[in-house]
Amino acid sequence: MDEKTTPRDPRAHSRADAAPGAPRGGRAWRRRLRITLTAVGVLAALLAWNTVSVLSETAEASGEQIVRFPGGDDIHIVEEGPPGAPTVVLLHGLAGSTAWWEPVLPALRDLHVVRVDLLGHGTSAKPVDGYGMPEQARRVGAVLDRLGVRRATVVGHSTGGAVATSLAEQRRDLVAAVALIDTGPRMDAFRGDSLAGRLMTTPVVGELLWRLRTDRLIRDAASTAFTREVRTPDRMIADIRGMTYRSLTATDEASTAYLEERPIPDRLAGLGLPTLVVFGAEDRRWQPSCVQEYRRVPHARIEVLDGVGHTPMFEDPGTTGVLLHGFALDTASR
Repeated sequence: MDEKTTPRDPRAHSRADAAPGAPRGGRAWRRRLRITLTAVGVLAALLAWNTVSVLSETAEASGEQIVRFPGGDDIHIVEEGPPGAPTVVLLHGLAGSTAWWEPVLPALRDLHVVRVDLLGHGTSAKPVDGYGMPEQARRVGAVLDRLGVRRATVVGHSTGGAVATSLAEQRRDLVAAVALIDTGPRMDAFRGDSLAGRLMTTPVVGELLWRLRTDRLIRDAASTAFTREVRTPDRMIADIRGMTYRSLTATDEASTAYLEERPIPDRLAGLGLPTLVVFGAEDRRWQPSCVQEYRRVPHARIEVLDGVGHTPMFEDPGTTGVLLHGFALDTASR
């Protein structure tokens, strides 16, 4: 009798191939997928942690002259010049500080000059919130009240011009005149920023770049602030490094919201204040032609500086200082 043969199980070969120690096909692919998903999950968690960490950073005010406010929104100022002379208040732009005005100070030496580090900038406090333009303006007004200043010419560069305008809207008793330096009248006139600057404010990417920021990255981001061959001052780099990411982006967002709510020339037109507008003809951040929109402001004086970009205080401090000095003396005598 012939030996009975048992038919071979067709699944035996595949089971043997899939034995431990010899992963192939589907099992190998699934393992790679698990590793990839795990890596992606870890990376996502790290990015999320970095975002939360960067956005929650704060810092206290420091410096020789600090004006204290409830809640710790303390403001650093620099006060100089004869106390009895006409007062000029200098407000820097986004990521600036009191140091940005140093090139024009020689022209203002016979005036009472008050330079202010806006909240989140320079050595003022850097909380999580409080960066709206009206809020910044109220603080500046309170600082001047503490100093005993009754009337002042308020000068603002770029975003500082929005703060100066808001202060004029709130405190007609305090603001005698307004001078704006390369302050865009409306957001539609914004030409854009450098690639590094745009990436710096992109969610997730921006927080990561902020964590890894180098002096070179900061210089690249700030490059559109100049048109003339001006080396980005080391103090400017230090000021930006000293900010928190939240103070930088929240101030930027607040300035945008203020301009979108109502153009600055329209805000100033109804105030009846003496107004000086200084603008660089080669501004790389704002369309230079937009300066003509300030002609809607009654009796506004407009000065366009040839060959100068967004930061006349550094690019042409002599002319800028003379313009500010003459305007402050003229308005003080009215």
